[in-house]
Amino acid sequence: MLDKSVQPHVDACRVNVNRMKRILLSSLIGLVICSHQISDARPNCSKFDIDGTASQSLAQVGAPRPGGCQVRLSNGYPIPDPTCTPGAINPQVTTAVLQDREFSTKCERDQATDKRAKEQTYAYYGIKRPSHNTGRNQVCELDHLVSLELGGADTLDNIWPQCGPSGVALKLRYFKQKDKVENYLASQVKTGNMSLEEAQKGIAADWTQYLEAANHAGKRSRRHKKSLDG
Repeated sequence: MLDKSVQPHVDACRVNVNRMKRILLSSLIGLVICSHQISDARPNCSKFDIDGTASQSLAQVGAPRPGGCQVRLSNGYPIPDPTCTPGAINPQVTTAVLQDREFSTKCERDQATDKRAKEQTYAYYGIKRPSHNTGRNQVCELDHLVSLELGGADTLDNIWPQCGPSGVALKLRYFKQKDKVENYLASQVKTGNMSLEEAQKGIAADWTQYLEAANHAGKRSRRHKKSLDG
């Protein structure tokens, strides 16, 4: 029989032990969930046996020199200099690969060129690399001309700095507009409405030619979703 003066301390210890058990159990459950999420987020690239460094340029060009490339305009939007950024594809990323739900662009991204190499394209185009270029402050994107979602290569002949305009909402910046085109063309390819080769050559030649169709497709998708939501 414990002394009455000791009993409160024992009870307090039991409470603390039980509390620690609950904390440890919660932590263990969190670790299990986190490990599953990490596993799910990691693409199964080995399934596709893709060389992420593979590249086939859509046109033969020489090595760019600093300031030797000029951004051009088409339909009021910037397009890259074809003598510097003709576009390039990874020939191992086929339509069948893109249609597979397990495929992820992480299997290609940063495989051929790292961040520092990509940033060289700012100098090629005579554009000052922006600081604090993230989130709402992002004004430039080192863009894959033929997007990775369309089997584009991760090489410098397929990368250019797409910048501007400043003073508008993030969603209205040029690289966000091109994202809509990339998503639209990827959908067209996956559903068989357009060949992969046509989409790759078309976006490399002038991505702005698809912007109107991409906007219309986006509106249809939103109307359809709204109708399903009631």
